[in-house]
Amino acid sequence: MFQDTRPAALHDLGGPDPWAEFRVTARAEIGVLMRQLRDQATPLVLSTPRGASLVTELWSIDSDKARLSFVAEAAHPQLPALLTADEVVAVGYLDSVKLQFDLADLLLVRSTQSSALQARQPEVLYRFQRRSAYRVRTLDRHAPTATLRHPAIPDMQLALRVVDVSIGGCALFMPADVPALEPGVRIQGASIELDADTRFVATLQIQHISSLHNAGEGLRVGCEWRSLGNESERALQRYINQTQKRRRLLSLD
Repeated sequence: MFQDTRPAALHDLGGPDPWAEFRVTARAEIGVLMRQLRDQATPLVLSTPRGASLVTELWSIDSDKARLSFVAEAAHPQLPALLTADEVVAVGYLDSVKLQFDLADLLLVRSTQSSALQARQPEVLYRFQRRSAYRVRTLDRHAPTATLRHPAIPDMQLALRVVDVSIGGCALFMPADVPALEPGVRIQGASIELDADTRFVATLQIQHISSLHNAGEGLRVGCEWRSLGNESERALQRYINQTQKRRRLLSLD
């Protein structure tokens, strides 16, 4: 299924260390990745084991004090749970690479005009690059769309461009002026129209949110199909196969 922003369970399984190949401990390399997250304004999901979560961005890095500052609204309802939690994990994406790291010494810093969530820069970071479902980029000329109601604002109907699809899920382009969608939210009754012959209704579960390069102001919303019927799944598989063939023919022109 699609990659998501739930932290990987990095428990000690005994025997050889199963996470060694994913672990980054070099301070210089961690610093490079942190700067990439900051410079690309990558959406990050901060979460606790009890389910509290917050979508934010890395705002600044204080290398001398080894501190990170994240964008935060002081009135956000999830902040108290994050600030008092024993464990907070950050997850975000740089292209197809999933980054995960723990945050310690969280505190909310306020000024007269803004606020920020600060934490100690991690000494360990994990990089995962796994994709289990082959995806195809949709053909723009068909204007594939997903029509749905905003889960937090039921009166708001959205028509979001479908960026790519797989048998496991899809990615949607969310313009910057659309109120944020939160990972973990399930959206029922989404109407998917990929082309004139491929239309179906599906339940979407938002799995992750990341930057979408070269697309102007907006984000990539990765979704997993839920409750996809057999007929819809067959139509989706036909669309994927046909799109692959068309792209191969276009590459030969």
